[in-house]
Amino acid sequence: MEARYVFAVRFRLEPSAGGVSVEPNEFETRLYREADPPGEEGWLFFRDNLWRGDINDERHFRRLTEEALGETVLSVEYRALETDEEYLDALKDEIRADLETFNADSVSEVLNKYLGSSLEVEKEED
Repeated sequence: MEARYVFAVRFRLEPSAGGVSVEPNEFETRLYREADPPGEEGWLFFRDNLWRGDINDERHFRRLTEEALGETVLSVEYRALETDEEYLDALKDEIRADLETFNADSVSEVLNKYLGSSLEVEKEED
């Protein structure tokens, strides 16, 4: 059971030594954050940070990303939750068990409300 959140991060290198420069000094890369197992601490990351497939508080999330990377972050954009079927099933079960928490009538409504259409399910190979 595996899942991870994917973000596009644009950051700037700012050399701390005098007489040192880099060009280009801005880069874009992918940042991956492991998704906590459904029901365990941190599993509500999607609810607390995303809304309709976007980051709900860009300034706050950019600050958190800067702390994690130790670089000046210019922007962070949510791209997807990449998951296997086992994780997705467990996630749906946890959501279904407490729809009231999400102020929703169905699991699909919750997934759409927070992840938008940015959910990528890896198919198991036979």
